[in-house]
Amino acid sequence: MENTNAVSGILLVSCPDQKGLIASVTAFIHENKGNIIGLEQHVEPIENHFFMRVQWDLEGFEIPSDQFEARFEVALARPFAMSWSFFLSNERPRMAIFISKYSHCLYDILSRYQAGEWQVEIPLIISNHPELENVAKNVGIDFHCIPITLSNKPEQEAVALRLLKKYKIEFIVLARYMQILSADFTRHYPHRIINIHHSFLPAFPGAKPYHSAYQRGVKIIGVTSHYVTAELDGGPIIEQDVVPVSHTDLVADYVRKGRDLEKVVLARAIWRHLNRKILVFKNRTLLFS
Repeated sequence: MENTNAVSGILLVSCPDQKGLIASVTAFIHENKGNIIGLEQHVEPIENHFFMRVQWDLEGFEIPSDQFEARFEVALARPFAMSWSFFLSNERPRMAIFISKYSHCLYDILSRYQAGEWQVEIPLIISNHPELENVAKNVGIDFHCIPITLSNKPEQEAVALRLLKKYKIEFIVLARYMQILSADFTRHYPHRIINIHHSFLPAFPGAKPYHSAYQRGVKIIGVTSHYVTAELDGGPIIEQDVVPVSHTDLVADYVRKGRDLEKVVLARAIWRHLNRKILVFKNRTLLFS
């Protein structure tokens, strides 16, 4: 029977492709009495770049977790010019949720959170409207309303950043937050802000994508979850999905189907982020199973 309480190490590696990479990493783990329980790798042929995710049982592993980074950096990371990250499987990242007035994604996130589906802490919800404050209070999460206008945006984003620091937030989820984050804000959380976009990017941008899709008579509608960058809706895509529609559907049907899909696709993206299943390379993502 699987020991669900066992702690494992997770290593994400990205570097120029070269001989001996897999052998060197697995040997390093084996020589220090680690038992590998999962390994995936990919070589991007055009870029000649190597990517790997490896996970191993830490029971009996001879390198203490607080010393792993220093040992690995000297032994392998420098010689192979690696970009890399090390995580522990029992870590509970601290997540903040940003919302406006739409509640469907928020309710879905909170239901998964309360059910223990995700290994995460959610100490903070920030909104530019007060309507959903009671939803946060009902689950014991601190709620802060920070109204934003064109004239006060820099000051209000500074308030939000101070809150994120106070609550020791590691990543942010925009659960239909109807504000555009500034480049200055996003630089504080590179590849750590997850957005759900209510269209199948890069098609049908703007405030009413379902209306645009309806007017074009499309046969599918879709949603996209991506990391937020300074380029509006141009960050690395994490998850996408589509749902069929027909000539019998009205705009209200498009919205209903789209919102159902938004919840699922955003949840998938959050799960991948929490489980260290994503590597970002340039403006693309590699998703491990």
